[in-house]
Formats: sequence, C-alpha cells, structure tokens
Amino acid sequence: MNFSPYSALLLLPAMILLLQLGHSLRLRQKTAPQSSAIEGAVFALFGLLLAFTFSGAVARYDAHRQLLLEESNDIGTAYLRLDLLRPEDQPPLRQLFRDYVTSRLHLYDSASSEISETTKQLQQKIWKAVVADAASPGANPDATKLLLPALNDMIDITSTRQNAFNMHPPGVIFLLLFILSGGCAFVAGYGMTATARSWFYSIALALTVTLTVYATLEIEFPRQGLIRLVHTDETFIQLRDSIH
Repeated sequence: MNFSPYSALLLLPAMILLLQLGHSLRLRQKTAPQSSAIEGAVFALFGLLLAFTFSGAVARYDAHRQLLLEESNDIGTAYLRLDLLRPEDQPPLRQLFRDYVTSRLHLYDSASSEISETTKQLQQKIWKAVVADAASPGANPDATKLLLPALNDMIDITSTRQNAFNMHPPGVIFLLLFILSGGCAFVAGYGMTATARSWFYSIALALTVTLTVYATLEIEFPRQGLIRLVHTDETFIQLRDSIH
C-alpha cells in the first residue's frame, strides 16, 4: 500500500468536517463535561505515532543521502584503480566510467526505483573489460586483487540503493495515521462545550496536522511529491567532471 504525499491534503477538509460533527453531537446531547483521561490518551497515542513516523522518514531520508555518498566513493575508488591496468587498456574503460556516472543521474526524477537498463549494460561492459584486461599477458597482478573488489563494490551499491528506495513502513501505519487524525479531530470537536465554536482553533488544528502528515509523506517518498533530492545529482556531476 503506497500513499502519495498529496493524499495528506485531504485531511484538511476531512478534519474540519469531523470537528464540526463532533461539536454538533456534543451540543445535541447536552451532557455534563466528562473526564479528559480518554481524550488525552487518544491524543497521546496519535502524537507518538506521528512523531515516530516522522523521525523514521527523516532517518531513511538521511540513509538515501549516505548511500549516495558511498556510491560516489565506490565509483571514484574503482576509477582510480584503473591505473593498475596497462596504459593502452585504460582509455576505453575511462570513457565507460564517465558514461556510467551519467547513467546514475536523475534517479529521483521518476517514481520508478528500478536500475536503468543503461546502467546494467554499462556494468556488464565494464566488468567484462576489466576481467579481460586484468587477465591479459603482462597485466599487473595487483589489478585482480584491488580493482575487481572495488568494481564489485561499485556494482553492489546500486542494488543497495534500490532496496533502500523500497524500504518503507507497512501501509497500515500510514492508514492508521489518517484514521487517528480524523478520530482526534472528532474527539476534539466533541470536547468543545461552548456553543459558539472558534473556527480559528479548528482550522489551526487541522492545518497543523495536515502539514505534518504531508511533510512526513514527502520525506518518506521523495520520488512522488515536491521533494525529489535532485540536488544529490550534483555529487555525481562533480565526480564525472573530475574523471578524465
């Protein structure tokens, strides 16, 4: 179950409506003020769920950036170790590396988290070329010991990043977040004993919750909303410009 960040915007009218319904029900019943213990427990549970969901989203967002840095370092390390190959074997591989870095750009521009076909093809070409050159007569024996493991790390990190893109809390967590948002709005409206309800506080509550849930989903799904992490491409652009 996948939630778009824009689905959080539906909370604003829904919460305002539920606040009004709760308040209207309370006025019709004309009951005496009840204990706020249950009301406080509901809001405490909602606050904990919202806080943990938000903090988890931020942690995964930071993990994306850390993995980006790791991949950049892995590519840079493998590129530097091309010096272990014979000089005549290096130019074609250096061009393949530049093409490979270009293929790793724009990963956050679409909702797809799959590794591009261009990236897969370049990985195969680089690997086969390096294996052949490292095993050729007169090749440096250290090329097999140092270059191949670095190349393996460069390829493996792409799968690691792909899995990180798909690691999210179960959809039921976000569903529960939406349900509790509406439930808390209804409880808050029911707790208003005054005949004249303050629209300012009602809208402020609904807007605050809506924006918080929206920000959480934006951070959790950086490919689907306004947050795209496009600035992370600068790392690969700088890497591509640094290799010759």
